[in-house]
Amino acid sequence: MENADLPKAVSRLPLPMSSTKRQILANASENHESQPAQKRQRKEPEAVAATIVGTKRLPAASARPPVSKPARSTGHPVAAGPSRGVAAKRPVSATVPKAGVSAGTKRPGWDLKGKVADMQGKLAAYQNKVTSSDQSNELLKAAVTEKDVIIRAQQSQLSECEAELKVLYGVKAELQNMTSNNREMERRLLHLEQEHKATETLAEDLERELQSLKVKLSVAESSLACTQTNLCCTQTTLGETGEKLTSCQETVARQRDEIHFGEMERRCLHNVIQELKGNIRVFCRVRPLLAGGMGGHIQLPAHDDKTLILAKSEESHTGRTDTQKNYSFSFDKVFGPHSSQQEVFEELSLLIQSALDGYNVCCFAYGQTGSGKTHTMEGEDSEDGWGVIPRAVQQVFQAARKLEEKGWQFSFTASFVEIYNETLRDLLYTGKASNRPEHEIRKSADNTGTVTNLTYKKVTSEDQVIDLMALANQNRATAQTSVNDRSSRSHSVFQLDIGGENTGRDLKCNSTLCLVDLAGSERVQKSQAQGDRFKEMTAINGSLTKLGIVITALANKENFIPYRNSKLTYLLQGCLGGNSKTLMFANISPETDNFGETLNSLRFASKVNCCVIGTASANRK
Repeated sequence: MENADLPKAVSRLPLPMSSTKRQILANASENHESQPAQKRQRKEPEAVAATIVGTKRLPAASARPPVSKPARSTGHPVAAGPSRGVAAKRPVSATVPKAGVSAGTKRPGWDLKGKVADMQGKLAAYQNKVTSSDQSNELLKAAVTEKDVIIRAQQSQLSECEAELKVLYGVKAELQNMTSNNREMERRLLHLEQEHKATETLAEDLERELQSLKVKLSVAESSLACTQTNLCCTQTTLGETGEKLTSCQETVARQRDEIHFGEMERRCLHNVIQELKGNIRVFCRVRPLLAGGMGGHIQLPAHDDKTLILAKSEESHTGRTDTQKNYSFSFDKVFGPHSSQQEVFEELSLLIQSALDGYNVCCFAYGQTGSGKTHTMEGEDSEDGWGVIPRAVQQVFQAARKLEEKGWQFSFTASFVEIYNETLRDLLYTGKASNRPEHEIRKSADNTGTVTNLTYKKVTSEDQVIDLMALANQNRATAQTSVNDRSSRSHSVFQLDIGGENTGRDLKCNSTLCLVDLAGSERVQKSQAQGDRFKEMTAINGSLTKLGIVITALANKENFIPYRNSKLTYLLQGCLGGNSKTLMFANISPETDNFGETLNSLRFASKVNCCVIGTASANRK
């Protein structure tokens, strides 16, 4: 009864196990010892005793007596506990027979001494196995050590064999090289024998040639004596030739000087001719009708290409008869409706030549809207239809290439600006419209106008200028009105800055070629402009009116000229009243309905023709 009251605890004696199981048990013991003291104290009353079975712990024995179940593999009874996870494992005691107890019986739970005795027997058996395993391990280590010694000896023998093999490979390579060298020497020997035979044959030929040369030598010696005699005569002739060469060089230098002085004289005479024609000249050009021909109110005398008569029929005061009133105008040149672009430019080409001579040149077209100003200045895309600007640029570059042969070097810079509603705009600007910079006109000491923040392009050929013109036409302000389908709504100003230098003569010249396409004057009744078109028309008419005021002041030789009243007149100040040769095209429309506008344009052109702006001077250094 006393034994019945004892707790049914599993024995904690150590069991013999493998090295892996011993490591697992040591780890579990360390974890158990590392737990806090309070936790271990809390578990002590719970009587949780586990038996290590393989790598698992058996649960503590319950109060219920164990039930013996036959093991599937050995037939020994296995205690079944309350835990299902442990019941599936076979305990170690099932495989080892217990000491003092038959294999088919099981000790009662209260026989602790018997169980301890059984465990001690198992422990002794396992210790014997461990001792036997250690002895076997020592034997194996000794065998491994012996094998290592043998392997190291074999490796050293292998290294010696490899070294000998490398030496043998080297000997083999040397033998192969010697064999190839021997073959090469045999080939060379054969070749040398062939060359020797050829040399012997050649020596025989040379011997024969030597005999022949000896004969020729004797002949040459006799010829040499004659040649020496001739050489004395040749030296005398050579001295005379050297004197002639020196004389020719002096003649070339003198002719170059004459060419230079002739070029300078040509420039002076050309300038005198242009001054005699007037530093400000006016050409009049009549646009043909769309159906061809010209209106009957415009008369061009056949014998006079400088006169234009504008006729108008008016009723008499009594109303019975019609009277014809004629207005006669005289200009430097009048071009009829059938004049080609080439004929118009030929009269202008001499003035364009002055730009390369160092003079500022300005040409601008004036007239009512639809009178052909843009056609005169820019023309068409085809070369036959080119206007003044592309033809002038072409002539400048062609003349510059000819002057390069005389020692001149030129540089060209182009710019395009328009005056739209009294505001300056860069026609070569390619950025965003919101970032467009503002421009101002700055005047230099010679009244030459310079526009700030303007795009200046270096050009080397007329093709580049044509491309810039195309870009400017895309950016220029144009609109459709009742008078003109494509009316220019701004004044366009093209400038080509020319810089020339002759380093051999230490000469420099700078000039500006200014070509202007003015916007046309309009009347509200005809154009029927509204909104933006009316604002543009007002700005155009205002700037042209101020241009007329400036021309009138110049014709009257007044002390004060109001150039600053308009951006147009302020920009053209150097062309109208400064150091420049100026030409104005007065374009008129042939329609009878435009008689009033035509009369105003011709009167304005007559005022310009009467102006005297002084003598232009070349910009040379």
